[in-house]
Amino acid sequence: MESKNITPTDPKNEEIIENKELNIWEALIPIIALVGMLFYNVYFAFGDDALSGSNQFILLLGAAVAAIVGFYNKVTYKQMMEEIAKNVKSTTGALLILLMVGALAGTWLISGIIPTMIYYGLQILNPTIFLAACVVICAIISIATGSSWTTSATVGIALIGIGDTLGISLGMTAGAVISGAYFGDKMSPLSDTTNLAPAMAGAELFDHIKYMAYTTVPTVIVTLIIFIIIGFTLDTSGTPEISDQLEAIQGAFTISPWLFIVPILVIGLIIKKTPPLIALLAGTLLGAIAAIIAQPEIVINIADSDTLSFNSAYKGVMKAITVDTSIETTSKELNDLFSSGGMAGMLGTIWLIICAMVFGGVMDAIGALARISKALLGLFDSIFGLFASTVASCLALNVTASDQYLAIVVPGRMYAKAFKDKGLAPENLSRTLEDAGTVTSVLIPWNTCGAYQSGVLGVPVVDYFFFAIFNWLSPFMTLLFAAFRIKIKQLKTT
Repeated sequence: MESKNITPTDPKNEEIIENKELNIWEALIPIIALVGMLFYNVYFAFGDDALSGSNQFILLLGAAVAAIVGFYNKVTYKQMMEEIAKNVKSTTGALLILLMVGALAGTWLISGIIPTMIYYGLQILNPTIFLAACVVICAIISIATGSSWTTSATVGIALIGIGDTLGISLGMTAGAVISGAYFGDKMSPLSDTTNLAPAMAGAELFDHIKYMAYTTVPTVIVTLIIFIIIGFTLDTSGTPEISDQLEAIQGAFTISPWLFIVPILVIGLIIKKTPPLIALLAGTLLGAIAAIIAQPEIVINIADSDTLSFNSAYKGVMKAITVDTSIETTSKELNDLFSSGGMAGMLGTIWLIICAMVFGGVMDAIGALARISKALLGLFDSIFGLFASTVASCLALNVTASDQYLAIVVPGRMYAKAFKDKGLAPENLSRTLEDAGTVTSVLIPWNTCGAYQSGVLGVPVVDYFFFAIFNWLSPFMTLLFAAFRIKIKQLKTT
């Protein structure tokens, strides 16, 4: 059965405005201007720091260019503002979910839930299947944290060192780390891109994750098989030493398999199709209770108190939910991992979504999206052609705009109407945005993701490119499903 929850950006609740006076080249002017400005902003000006706010302002500049085109074609300022207001309102659910995701991440850190996942995940290492184990470990950690960047910068660095001692190519280990990290990033409800893609396409978060699993799970299985085959052909030596990391985790947290009860209960709520906000709120509150019971000393330290009382417990939990929280261990590699931004840490992504909605609202108001959608439908008569065009657009934006978020935002907003006109459910688009936009960003050396991962792991993109199997295989998998009409969900007609 279909979920009866109203999605935060349901295209059925919006009308994309047509403007007969606007031609295709005028409609493309804001897109071309936006891509050009983003490319300069990332490649020449701010680099990795472009995510701190300048890219968001570039989206507003893109909206200004679109507004100029609109004024030229007799679209009023009032019309544009009304469409912007409608767009921003449509993302209310997604923005609230992002805030709740930040809250949940905070309580799951201080309760020891995330550290417990990491603790048991590290122990599955085995020299013969080291590369496959890297994929699994990084996938577990990335699902738990919702961050491929944090996973690579912490446990990823440790795994690179372990692989080096075993005589395994740094490129192979880096490829395995990145494959697992991005699998977890895609499938985690804590991930900003996992929230961003359905917000742009008009899908509901957990429907998006469920539908994305159809292409993502086969891709990671193929990735694991290839790494297992490679592992059996390698001549490895030595024993991986993880005792320091395990001792560091045990020294900072009380580790217990009982803590898995909380994520299991949340997963149960999700399976029962509980609304995302309710499931995440329940997970946050359960994490807070687990923190007070299992990690009272951590709660006391966060609250800057000497004893555990109602006030100190309240203060410690609230700080973890709302602001930056970090837990110090004896391992430098793990210290960055055991930190959370809370609700405040999600504001950057929320800012991006709002600015993207401003750009999309103006594009709607001037009739540009309708004109582009008509052109796309005229160019691509087949469903496969539409999927292929979406994949190509995501790849092009990762190369030119150098940012994975924009590789999701711009095609998502452009193609939503085209998918709807083809009778395709928004989950098709949101899945394709992730398969082609999120995971391929790390394969571009000058993309923020490629530059970051290469710098953190100390391995050039060209060295790990081939071994980041999950990342380059994902867009091929989504095209394969489209070509053979596998799990292509149709819009229900009423």
